[in-house]
Amino acid sequence: MADGAPVPTSREAAAATMAHLTDFARTRVGVEAYVEPVTNVTQTTMVLIATTGEWTRRRVPDARAARRIAQELAIPVYDVQLTGYPQRMRDWNSRQRRGRA
Repeated sequence: MADGAPVPTSREAAAATMAHLTDFARTRVGVEAYVEPVTNVTQTTMVLIATTGEWTRRRVPDARAARRIAQELAIPVYDVQLTGYPQRMRDWNSRQRRGRA
């Protein structure tokens, strides 16, 4: 890394991802998981969205891992290609943009 900090191992990165997702799910209400497919520029990602529309995204190894994580967190999981994103996420993004303007 440019700042001289050691690069985390894959195990450390996975633990940090799980800690972040767990914290998000435990500190917000009505969290649901949405699995985003691999693309030409990104690997599979998982988006957690709270009832407020607040969200967070993290890379995961694959869709099966995302479903396992959602099961461990005891939250519903959806395939974003089938369901799309919930309106509350778009509304939250709009509120955030207005707040920065």
